[in-house]
Amino acid sequence: MSRSLWMAACLGLVAALRAEDASAAPPDDRPAVIFVAGAPGEDRYASNLLRQVTLWSNACARADIAFAAVGFAPRPTRPDREVLAEMLAAQSPTGPAPLWLVLSGHGTFDGREARFNLRGPDLTPGELAGWLAPFQRPLVLIQAFSASAPFLPALAGTNRVIVTATRSGHEVYYARFGDYLAGALADPTADLDHDGQTSLLEAFLAAAARVAEFYKAEGRLATEHALIEDNGDGRGTPADWFRGVRPVKAATDGALPDGARAHQVHLVPGPAERALPAEVRERRDALERAIFRLRETRDRLPEAEYLDQLERLLLELAELLEGPGT
Repeated sequence: MSRSLWMAACLGLVAALRAEDASAAPPDDRPAVIFVAGAPGEDRYASNLLRQVTLWSNACARADIAFAAVGFAPRPTRPDREVLAEMLAAQSPTGPAPLWLVLSGHGTFDGREARFNLRGPDLTPGELAGWLAPFQRPLVLIQAFSASAPFLPALAGTNRVIVTATRSGHEVYYARFGDYLAGALADPTADLDHDGQTSLLEAFLAAAARVAEFYKAEGRLATEHALIEDNGDGRGTPADWFRGVRPVKAATDGALPDGARAHQVHLVPGPAERALPAEVRERRDALERAIFRLRETRDRLPEAEYLDQLERLLLELAELLEGPGT
């Protein structure tokens, strides 16, 4: 894509976003997505970023999610890092609706600190962690760029789901994970449990599988290995630890694997999910996570105690979903 075509496409995107902003203000509890495009560098990477932001924008429109993009202003008057900081500061730090922050492009790592490459000053894990520190609302933080792994421990916390395109800061070559993830989030073929919607965990697994297929088809050694983190320990779990949506491997020190919370996060919820009252969804999610934790610690409990706890949780879950209003 030539520079002139890139600028024309960006102008079209900016116009579309301005048209959306001119519409009626969304309710306070509306989920939001902020997509940040890094400095594109070569033309082929610019094309990938435009494709990704289009897929994200279209999915958000389907799901009535507020959407904004950073990094596409054809003639920026301020650094993109400054624009992003102000945009995050304007978001509500509390509430039940998740805020998704997607960073896609290129990253670097000098052996000590990783950076997300932006037009103007780059972004470090510590800087982003500081901007996000006031947030208590659910956060979905997707680091879809090379050398992104060091962002994971810096951003991990309660009620957060984090995805990185790499497992190490030393995986510095262009990461294709973001391309595949953008397509998987609303792809019905990625719906592993066939519940009519694609969770973030399912999209993560589908994207990781397609990355692996790409390198295999090219006969090349894979230079990226994605991680997902949602239990707050800052370690992350690779895609090949899962069979379906259940982890089948565990850390040698017994640390709880990730995935339970990520499987409850949907960019485009299905009709049944949307019909659930908020309080029922919140209690259901808590029960499902409790069942997940119990199953992962089964070997540490007497069989009778494990079965008793499991029965009580499953009965409460069944009663909740069969109750009035569900």
